[in-house]
Amino acid sequence: MTARVHTTLKATPADLFAADQRAMRPLPPYPPVFGVRPAVRLPRNYYVTVDTNQYSVDPTFIDRLVTVRSTLDEIAVTGPHGEPAAVHPRHWGQHKVITDPAHAQTARAMRRDLATAGERFQPDTAVDIADLSIYDHIA
Repeated sequence: MTARVHTTLKATPADLFAADQRAMRPLPPYPPVFGVRPAVRLPRNYYVTVDTNQYSVDPTFIDRLVTVRSTLDEIAVTGPHGEPAAVHPRHWGQHKVITDPAHAQTARAMRRDLATAGERFQPDTAVDIADLSIYDHIA
């Protein structure tokens, strides 16, 4: 059986493999840093994105710097002092949203507390009015 000639390459991929391999540079003598994103500020939606998937993080870390470590098996997020903020098994699908039920429950409690704090807050609406007649004397 003959391999089909690729229309754009004008050759079979098998024929071009050896030339492509010779053109590759050698790997560096040290392993590359893989899977660590330090100093990511956790947004208000309390999710971090790895590849195209979103993973929930403990909402008490919102607006704080977290470190995201990804391996082939899991996604781990730690807080600014190394405290654990989330651990999820790694998902290889695309555009998935992975939520830990404990994170969702904490977020609901935080929203409820914020709503009740807003009801208790009574802003002081009294505003001082400045005497502008002094500008008449300056001119």
